[in-house]
Amino acid sequence: MKILITGANGQVGWELQRTLAPLGEVMALGRDTLDLANPDAIRKALRQAAPDLIVNAAAYTAVDKAEEERELAHAVNGIAPGVLAEEAKLLNAALVHYSTDYVFDGLKGAPYEEIDAPHPLSVYGETKLAGEKTIAAVGAPHLILRTSWVYGARGKNFLRTMLRLANERDELRVVDDQLGAPTWSRMIAEATSVILSQCLHKGAVAGVLAEKGGLYHLTAAGQTTWFGFASEIVKQVEKPPRMTPITTAEYPLPAPRPAYSVMSNAKLARVFGIRLPDWNTSLAHCAAELKA
Repeated sequence: MKILITGANGQVGWELQRTLAPLGEVMALGRDTLDLANPDAIRKALRQAAPDLIVNAAAYTAVDKAEEERELAHAVNGIAPGVLAEEAKLLNAALVHYSTDYVFDGLKGAPYEEIDAPHPLSVYGETKLAGEKTIAAVGAPHLILRTSWVYGARGKNFLRTMLRLANERDELRVVDDQLGAPTWSRMIAEATSVILSQCLHKGAVAGVLAEKGGLYHLTAAGQTTWFGFASEIVKQVEKPPRMTPITTAEYPLPAPRPAYSVMSNAKLARVFGIRLPDWNTSLAHCAAELKA
């Protein structure tokens, strides 16, 4: 199987190169070799590579900056996934794509299921939802995995930011009224690999995903706030700073966030038998790797 991964240098893309390697021949393209804001460049790259499977781990992820760069965010998050799906259909290939909890407004107050109506609060959420819709409209075999609060040992993310600040400051003030599920990028990549392995065992990935594909939620088990997440992170430093919980109103940002974005993983468990570990268990493993 020929596998093409976009977003090669991102948190999830970097992990995918390793977890998917046993499944076939992997080609990984980063922003320097594939501009997802350019549909013609996408088509050219896909037709040259002729993959059996496209895994789109690339995205415009600057949530606040998206408020002022709406067109670029929409090009990468909204339009490009549809182009990838069109090319997958032409190549008789399958597409795996990642989306976000930020497609919801946070008003439900109970874990969101795949059948719940999205209502994004931010440009980032709007563009990610647009990407989901364009993929579904094309009709190629696909798997859309919504995840949340992604962190890892590489790249820019909450974990690395908190560790840096914990070594620089005596006090950290962190929002304590937004609930979600921090999810390790490696767990996302490993779950993706398990799903695709199951598909390969039953035949061609495209054929299996045509039947079992669609939209799934994929997050760590459990829930916490950004303050709870940060409080666990700073335990890793020699002299943890004083932690102070604050409200969202006390830390205003350009893009609104959902106050509650926990998602149910029941469908993923039912169809593919996959349940990710609790968020703090994964955090401990990731932190241990960072130390090493």
